[in-house]
Amino acid sequence: MTDAQQAALERLIRIAKNDTNQSRHVADFLLAWWNADSCGGFNLTRLWGLDTAITVDMTAVFTLVAGVSKYPDSLGYEEDFKAILRQWRPALAY
Repeated sequence: MTDAQQAALERLIRIAKNDTNQSRHVADFLLAWWNADSCGGFNLTRLWGLDTAITVDMTAVFTLVAGVSKYPDSLGYEEDFKAILRQWRPALAY
């Protein structure tokens, strides 16, 4: 993971922990990486309603996901993703 990818991921995590419409879409994007079968996928047309800076960060994270072939919890982000799960998918939280 590059420094730029890590920074993008951490910005998206911060956004996903908020309570806005854009936060919901960022959470959907991140949770689709963690477990799309349980948490749901990400509708790419949601990109149309997001700020450009967010879509740039999503592009960086998409490249990260393709390159590392690992889940976010194995990269040290388990607690962050659990917090996002509790907020946006409370029925799935553990």
